[in-house]
Order: sequence, then structure tokens, then C-alpha cells
Amino acid sequence: MKNVCDIIKKPCLTEKGMFLQEKHNQVVLKVNPFANKIEIKEAAEKLFNLKISKVRTANMHGKSKRVGKHTGTTNDWKKAIVSLQEGQKMDFLEQL
Repeated sequence: MKNVCDIIKKPCLTEKGMFLQEKHNQVVLKVNPFANKIEIKEAAEKLFNLKISKVRTANMHGKSKRVGKHTGTTNDWKKAIVSLQEGQKMDFLEQL
């Protein structure tokens, strides 16, 4: 198994992520693009000491950026939406 820090990079603290966390008890994470759902579930349970019921993933494509006459794209990344079991709670803003 890969290292936990290699699989989960950081939490995705956006408005949609906060809404999912408050209303649906789900956490949004930025993860390694080559990690699968089983590895993400095991790493999140080990890192946060929580019970996880479901993991959904999405590959996010980089945006086009332009600086002067030069154009390029930001890096592609993978997003995981982790559903917590009943009674489990995770709040990133309280830990900051």
C-alpha cells in the first residue's frame, strides 16, 4: 500500500465542499490522480480516524491560462467526495 500522505494531498475547502459537509456529511479531498477508491477509503480512515461509507471520484481538467502572449494550462487533478457514516463528523475549519 502507498503512504497515506501520497494518496491524500489536501482537503478542498470551497463553497460546494462546505455545503456538502454541512448538509450531507461528506468531505471533499484532493487526491493522487492514480489512486483508486479502495486506496482513498483506507487512507482517509487511517488519517482522520473516521468510518467511511462511500467514495466518489472525479478527474478535474486543468484550466487554460494566459500570461501576455503565452498560453498554457494548469495541472489536472483528481477530486474525491467521501461520505461519512452516521454519527461521524469532520470539520477542517475547527482544526485550523
